[in-house]
Amino acid sequence: MSTEQIVGRFAPSPTGPLHFGSLVAAVGSYCLARRNGGTWLLRMEDLDPPRVVPGAADGILFALENLGLHWDGEIVWQSQRTEAYIEAVERLRQKGLVFDCVCTRKEILLSAPHPGEEGPIYPGTCRSGPGAGQRPRALRIEVPQEQVSFCDGVFGPFQQVLSDSVGDFVLRRADGLFAYQLAVVVDDAAVGINQVVRGSDLLTSTPRQIFLCASLDYTIPEYIHLPMVLERDGKKVSKRHGSALLDYKSDAGKLIALALSFLGQIVPNSLLGAPPLELLPWAIENFDSQRIPVALEGIVASHLPL
Repeated sequence: MSTEQIVGRFAPSPTGPLHFGSLVAAVGSYCLARRNGGTWLLRMEDLDPPRVVPGAADGILFALENLGLHWDGEIVWQSQRTEAYIEAVERLRQKGLVFDCVCTRKEILLSAPHPGEEGPIYPGTCRSGPGAGQRPRALRIEVPQEQVSFCDGVFGPFQQVLSDSVGDFVLRRADGLFAYQLAVVVDDAAVGINQVVRGSDLLTSTPRQIFLCASLDYTIPEYIHLPMVLERDGKKVSKRHGSALLDYKSDAGKLIALALSFLGQIVPNSLLGAPPLELLPWAIENFDSQRIPVALEGIVASHLPL
């Protein structure tokens, strides 16, 4: 990372209350942005209306405020960013990088040569364009047979050949909604995000986002992926796993301390019962990314005294 001011962000999806896994990402991104006097922005990823839960965004904002995690500037709402996504797609179209696809999921599943990291790999059926009379369903970007590499701030070197791992991926879905991979890249670039801190479940998405950054002539940010919080059954902690039980008002200091401990930070005994107003300044000054545990499989939440 250069000496430029860090611009980090936290980007929750308002599909339910803030759960402990998201809290870890919020605390980690906050401390890593603030430790060198950087800014910390907030984006609501309400890109998929059917998944948005009424009142969830307000609940997340309430939690962040009670935790003392105060953001800079205005909140960005992805649902209000459609024009920016359209413009980005047009830029890619002018470069000849995107194509309309008429294939259904079933057709792709039947024709895919082998499974990829997130399902069947698109075999390139519509790269030369849909047949006469065929109605486009999705919009895809053509990926080259090249390796995308980067060095993650926690997990170190990571590489992926997109054509072998995911294939030509979707930018706009059949229902007309823009895909996460496009939206996150466009939104980060629009506000100058140069440090992306998030859960390691998105580690394999990063090469696609780097490829999109390069294709759109954006500056590629630094990436730092944090270990996942898992339930006892090995599944990622989600909004279905008791997140509503976390008391972000009465237990704010305790939850911050737990998140820091999860991230390998050694909180002094004198601060274990302190409110966020006292704990966060210490955390910002002393946060050490070298202490973050490297665990691609995640860490079981039941091991924490929640």
